[in-house]
Amino acid sequence: MKKKLALGSQEFSEVINNNCIYVDKTENIYKLVTSGKYYFISRPRRFGKSLVANTIKELFLGNKELFKGLWIYDKWDWKTSYPVIKISFSNISHNVIGLENAINNMLDEIAKKHNIVFENKSYPEKFNELIIKLSEKGQVAIIIDEYDKPIIDYIDDLKKANENRKILKNFYSILKDSDKYVKFLFITGVSKFSKVSIFSDLNNLIDITIDDRFSQIVGWTKEEVEKYFPDYIKSVAEKYKDIYSDIMPEIKKWYNGYSWDGKTTLYNPVSLMNFFGKEEFGNYWFATGTPTFLMELIKKQKKTAFDIENSYTSASILDKYDFTKINLNSLLFQTGYLTIKKKDLRTRRITLDYPNAEVEESFSKHIIDTQTNDDIDLTQTLLYKIIDSFLDQKIDIFIKSVNAIFKGISYNIIEKKESYYHSLFFLIMKMASFEIDVEIETIDGRIDAVVKTETQIYILEFKINQSAKKAVEQIRDKKYAEKYANQKLPISLLGINFDTEKKRIDDYLIEKN
Repeated sequence: MKKKLALGSQEFSEVINNNCIYVDKTENIYKLVTSGKYYFISRPRRFGKSLVANTIKELFLGNKELFKGLWIYDKWDWKTSYPVIKISFSNISHNVIGLENAINNMLDEIAKKHNIVFENKSYPEKFNELIIKLSEKGQVAIIIDEYDKPIIDYIDDLKKANENRKILKNFYSILKDSDKYVKFLFITGVSKFSKVSIFSDLNNLIDITIDDRFSQIVGWTKEEVEKYFPDYIKSVAEKYKDIYSDIMPEIKKWYNGYSWDGKTTLYNPVSLMNFFGKEEFGNYWFATGTPTFLMELIKKQKKTAFDIENSYTSASILDKYDFTKINLNSLLFQTGYLTIKKKDLRTRRITLDYPNAEVEESFSKHIIDTQTNDDIDLTQTLLYKIIDSFLDQKIDIFIKSVNAIFKGISYNIIEKKESYYHSLFFLIMKMASFEIDVEIETIDGRIDAVVKTETQIYILEFKINQSAKKAVEQIRDKKYAEKYANQKLPISLLGINFDTEKKRIDDYLIEKN
């Protein structure tokens, strides 16, 4: 009988007691709690942060039976337990009663459980008093989960976000002078806000967000998936046996690809468990919510797909996030829409890209929706028409379908640049699941795009307010097709011209190589 999937379970005790699959991260956790004292980690929403936080909580509480059969079981000193303060800012009603009142209520509830009566009234003083009084039983383990949620929830309301930031600053500031009372401090969040004082006051707080030593503390490796989910893999493999001879590469394409060290790639736990449960490929993590402000920011800054995909940044930029002056790459990385593909140790340059097909296809659709103000029908019907016509080499129908999308572009955001139309075309092909590469370097120049199907290779050149014939002539003159001569597939040359006044492809020409 298959063990249950831990969907929706963030409590470690609940996962274990309900006989759900727990991917053993206790070796990583042991390394964390025995090699340092103050830690912060940033990971995207619904990626396993809370489960790690709650596992650490049970460890310090000394609940040995929960860890039976896990790596850490015979490594931990179970004779000593510690008082624990576990705070989750995702579970307080700050958006209903206000953050200050919500923190006060939360501290009152924790104090009541420990039979503590507060002498102080303000929330920072209560927090300080709670730590000191609990430390009479032993040094305190403090676990703060989703520390930044009261700011994230109001990121499109700067006045409210800043108000909550100040409240949190006062709350966290007491930790600075609590060292002698604290055994261990672990803080999780989505973003590392540069102006929340916890990161300046606690200068010994170790940020392990892109620390190679802890890159696998959340998310699942290929080996972990194969070890813990063999029955589920077998079941989906049987269902898709007539489509995929090996199901794992397809699962990897959809749900693997996250990385915080540029080397090890990880599966998204929420997406993978949903896939195993429903046995259908779908956009599970993405469907849990894409912030409107994120799409509005892309629209406002007039970012193209090329500004996002395969973009570069540095560790210093990813290390912080100022919501009053948003860096788009940092925001997309911290929220999980981009991940680290490569770290250059010499230059400290970090290459960012979409983690997988789930994020890439869905995000492409959302960007197009933003660019077109949702004025077009981006249903599966239109996508099927684009896919089928291209695969059947019915380029006239394909162009008409693409133009249906271009027609919806608003005049106030349109850019009369080739790169803008090129970017939208690129997004459409991504959304339709085509394999498309762009700006490929050759000896004689740069190819705008190459699309590969199982039966064809298309070399594309884009022009703006010129002619498709000129585009095809450039492909021939630059001998772009020679780069793909050894791939043993027919090669077609496709020239496309965008008319900026008509907002459409007004001319195309396709020729066999």
